[in-house]
Amino acid sequence: MRRPTAIALVIGVLAALVAFTARPGPPRLGDRTTGDTALAAEVREAVGDPAGHRGLAVAVIESGRVRTAGLGRRGPDGGPVEPGTPFEIGSVTKVLTGMLLADQAGSGAVRPEDTLGAALPEVTGPSRDVTLAELASHRSGLPRLAIGSPLDLARILWANLTAGNPYTGWDADRIVDAAGDEEPGDDRGTVAYSNFGTALLGQALAGRAGTPYPKLLDREILRPLGMTRTVVADGSAPEGAAAGSKAGGRPADEWTAAGYAPAGVGVWSTVEDLARLVAAMLDGTAPGADAATPRFRDDDRRRVGYGWFTTRYADREVVWHNGGTGGFRSYVGFERATGRGVVVLGNTERDVDPIGLRLLGVPGEEADGEGGAALPVWAGAGLAVILTFLGGLSLLVTSRRGPDRLTLVAGTVWAGAYVALGHRLGDWSVVPGALWPLGVGVSAAAVVLSAYRWRDLPLVARAPMWRRATGVVLSTAAAVTLVGLVLG
Repeated sequence: MRRPTAIALVIGVLAALVAFTARPGPPRLGDRTTGDTALAAEVREAVGDPAGHRGLAVAVIESGRVRTAGLGRRGPDGGPVEPGTPFEIGSVTKVLTGMLLADQAGSGAVRPEDTLGAALPEVTGPSRDVTLAELASHRSGLPRLAIGSPLDLARILWANLTAGNPYTGWDADRIVDAAGDEEPGDDRGTVAYSNFGTALLGQALAGRAGTPYPKLLDREILRPLGMTRTVVADGSAPEGAAAGSKAGGRPADEWTAAGYAPAGVGVWSTVEDLARLVAAMLDGTAPGADAATPRFRDDDRRRVGYGWFTTRYADREVVWHNGGTGGFRSYVGFERATGRGVVVLGNTERDVDPIGLRLLGVPGEEADGEGGAALPVWAGAGLAVILTFLGGLSLLVTSRRGPDRLTLVAGTVWAGAYVALGHRLGDWSVVPGALWPLGVGVSAAAVVLSAYRWRDLPLVARAPMWRRATGVVLSTAAAVTLVGLVLG
């Protein structure tokens, strides 16, 4: 073995050993427990593998009795989860918006067949003809999200990649304006999940009532149910709230956007509050409880009412909704035949639907098939592997074939950048974290070989000095900026 190669190998191994202490890894559900210890034990059995979870809050409602428990931690360095710990509940909010429609329809304030244009006269274009009932049941034919430009799409993709807030800037006026630019598709009349449609429904009900959506929701649904800890945040999380993260451990930004609040953006609650909702749904006393009545067929097993879904599992029929934001997951469900209900809130992006279904008595194999990640598993795993090794392998090739020193400089900067991005962006709940130190070792070995090659290369080859220097400066700036954005 030639001396430079041997030295590079030794340095690479040493770098990998040092990096092993900072290897990425998923959060794990800790041993801390608050509330009902027997329920906490049931939850741990339902969880199975604790990897990917950090904290859970759970409520079980049965025969009018409510049991609650907290498991794990509120955040990486936070205190224990308690039954009163607020979590982002995401799309569980949609059932509250559906209940608003049912309640307002019951009082005669609106009719389900009223059009969006009748409730919000400022809406223009074909979307003004969709009905409130269509919006509540995801049958409007409107898209999942309002995307007005390629820039909007880029922002959403970037936010999902970096655990940011994809709804930044979407206030109520912008949602209403966007309705004029959208046209119901050919799937109108069939169930096609739409955050945009539910957001419009909430804004339409608020417009008809002459009050902002948060105030209308609080007055008509939350206060009557005693849900005093359920809030639409105005930019900051409630006191004592859990901190969200990706399944691989990366911290996630809180989601806020007043326009999308009726669909679940910026809404926080506790299992204690949501247990009050479930108990009132089971005994029929909740305002707008008729929203849970299944009205339209989704598929062979599932029907939808106003917000609430009803799914058949063998001989069981569960009324439910789940939710997911950048760093939280939620599940609320109940079975009328048994009078049993459940609430599960988690502060990572790992699904909690299977936990809720198991607690309702649904067999494990059926429960495991529910839920779904925001990104395919292969996407997060691919980012972990590709980013971790791409920079180092590229620099190895450059160290052998690079035409000049400036090329080595750019390659070295990107080798470090890719390793940093892999640590931050990869889904390390799927890929073993021990792979990351190996990537660091490859990058370190490549840097050593580049250093040996340095003395044999000219500063610039072929291209004019100013052009090559400018290219290296821009490339380096791009690497530093990208890492800064992702790590920041």
